[in-house]
Amino acid sequence: MPVPSPYADRLRRLPVQRHEIDVRGARTAYWSYGDADAATTIIAVHGFRGDHHGLESVLAFLPEAHVIAPDLPGFGESSPAPDRRYDLDEYVAWLREFAAAVAPGAVILGHSFGSIVTSAAVATGLETPRLILINPIGAPALEGPKGVMTRLAVLYYALGARLPEHVGTALLRNRVIVRIMSITMAKTSDPVLRRFIHDQHDTYFSLFADRDVLRDAFVASVSHDVSQYASSIDVPTLLIAAQRDDITPIEVERELATRFSDAELVEIAHVGHLIHYETPAEAAGAIRRFLRIPVARGR
Repeated sequence: MPVPSPYADRLRRLPVQRHEIDVRGARTAYWSYGDADAATTIIAVHGFRGDHHGLESVLAFLPEAHVIAPDLPGFGESSPAPDRRYDLDEYVAWLREFAAAVAPGAVILGHSFGSIVTSAAVATGLETPRLILINPIGAPALEGPKGVMTRLAVLYYALGARLPEHVGTALLRNRVIVRIMSITMAKTSDPVLRRFIHDQHDTYFSLFADRDVLRDAFVASVSHDVSQYASSIDVPTLLIAAQRDDITPIEVERELATRFSDAELVEIAHVGHLIHYETPAEAAGAIRRFLRIPVARGR
């Protein structure tokens, strides 16, 4: 039985519609949250292995905005195009085409791997008035204090790609390994919230289309980072970073913020790489202030 979201009451009050659109030869599923006529529209791009559900907790605290949340190609309910390699260039091309078709000129938001995709897209011409990065990947994943863990992950995904297909796919979807990932990232001591986080990862972390698209996305995620694109981004940018993030240390996030021409860094204490699950209200508050979204009465 699914573990109820701690933010379920807020989510129930939020209008949600599911849509589909063909982008670059494959079906992209996306969800529209809030009033389509709202003054602010945001396209929100989720992180590696997840899908749009990962950002719902933040959206629950942004009822005044219209948020469009797609599943990345090959994840969740979005299909990959046949015989296409999903490297970063492909994800960037997908996002640019998706944004142009669904919400041209929208604010762009990316979490974790989504921060790399969105930064690369904006740096190479995706038009947006503002960019928001939650838990941005601010430095090469193979460097720094967690480089050894990243190399182990590289071996894990390489093994999953090289074994016979049914064995490799089973390894990549192994619930024990998914749970270890979840336990490592979660910092909260709240048992109810921890159960919710683990259930989210159990439910959505293995909804990738096949092991090839998962391997391609992983390689893209560890081969690039936001620092490569920061100096080419000239729109106001908000970085929401965690002081206990094991993937990008806060000291690196502080340095990353200086590489943008116009950036604001908001630090959240006592949380790691799961800001979107553990402190969604704080993240939404930072977004609301950055976009100057007034709080609606009765919210």
